[in-house]
Amino acid sequence: MLALLLAAVAPDFSAVDSVVTAALERGDCPGAVVVVVHGDAVVLRKAYGLRSVEPEKSPLAADAIFDLASLTKPIATGSAIWALIERGKLKPEDRVAKHWPAFAANGKGDVTVAQLLLHTSGLTPDNALADYRGTREESFEKLAALKLEAAPGTRFKYSDVGFLVLGHLVERLAETPLDRFANETIFTPLKMTDTTFRPGEPLRKRIAPTGKRDGTIILGEVHDPRAHRLGGVAGHAGLFSTADDLARYSRMLMNGGELDGVRVFKSETVKRFVEPHDVSEKLTRSYGWDVDTSFAGQRGTLFPKGGGYGHTGFTGTSIWIDAKSRTAVIVLTSRVHPADKGNVARLRRDVADAVAKALLK
Repeated sequence: MLALLLAAVAPDFSAVDSVVTAALERGDCPGAVVVVVHGDAVVLRKAYGLRSVEPEKSPLAADAIFDLASLTKPIATGSAIWALIERGKLKPEDRVAKHWPAFAANGKGDVTVAQLLLHTSGLTPDNALADYRGTREESFEKLAALKLEAAPGTRFKYSDVGFLVLGHLVERLAETPLDRFANETIFTPLKMTDTTFRPGEPLRKRIAPTGKRDGTIILGEVHDPRAHRLGGVAGHAGLFSTADDLARYSRMLMNGGELDGVRVFKSETVKRFVEPHDVSEKLTRSYGWDVDTSFAGQRGTLFPKGGGYGHTGFTGTSIWIDAKSRTAVIVLTSRVHPADKGNVARLRRDVADAVAKALLK
C-alpha cells in the first residue's frame, strides 16, 4: 500500500526521458546526465547515451565526471570571492587595483570587483591566446596590461578575462592557489569528493572526454585553451565535477549556505551572492550567476524570469536553480565530443520545461 501511495505522488519525469532521447537522436551530444533537486532531495538522477564515441564507444554512467567549463566561474571562483568577502579580506566595491596595483595600467584603476562579477568591467571577452605562451606569471602580467574596451560600468559584455582576473585576485588575497583555496573552503566541507581542477589518474575512467587538441581526444585535461596554457587552473574554466556534487552544492545554496549540518557561508552571504542586479535596461545578473540575459536559456520557458539563477559551460554543462520552488536542474553533457560540433541549447531548455511541468503544479 505504501509503495502505491508513493508511486501516486512521485513526479512523472517521463518527458525528460523523451527530450533527452530526442537530443541524442539529433546528434546534439553523445550522452547526458540529468539530476534534479527539489526541496532538499534528489528526485531525478539519470544517465543517457554514451560517455565517449572516440577512440571507442563506452556507456555513460550517472557518476561521470565532466569538464564544467564556465561553471567554474560561479562554483569555484565566485564562491572563493565570496568566502574572502565573508572573511573581511575583500569588498564588492573594492577597486581591483587596491589588491593588484599593476592592474591599474591603461585606465583600469577604477574597475571594481563587483563589475568583474557582473561582466560590466569594460574588459574584452577574451585576450589573445598568444598572451599565454609564457609562464603563468607572465600571462597575468599581460592581463594586467590590457586596455579597456568600454568605460567601467557602462555596458554588459560576458568576459572570461574578468574571471581570470578574479581568480588571480583570489590567489593574491588567499595567498594560496585558486584550486587549493576552493577545495579547502568549499568542496571538502561540502563533501564534493569528485570536484577538482586537474583530475588525477584514478578519476580518468569516469571522465567524459571533450574535443581534440593537436589531433588527439582530450581526456582529463581542460578543454579551454587559455586555462590549459595556465596549467589547468584558471578563474574562468578548469573545474571538473559530477552532477551529484553539483546537487550538493545547489542544496547548500538553497539552504542558505548550510548542508548536512556544515555551514559553508552565512545566509546573508548567499543572499548577496545570488541576488539580481541590473546590468542593462532589461538584463540582470548576480555577483557570480546569470539571472536574466541571453545566456540563461537553460531556465527554459516555464521557470519564472528573475526567480532564479544559473550558469552554462561551453562544453555543454548547465545548472539552473529556481529559488521559489527550491528546484535545481543540472544537465551535464560533453557536446564538444568528439569534434566540437554539438549544440545543447535546445536540450537544456527542453529539460528545464519538462522538469517544471512535472514539479510546478
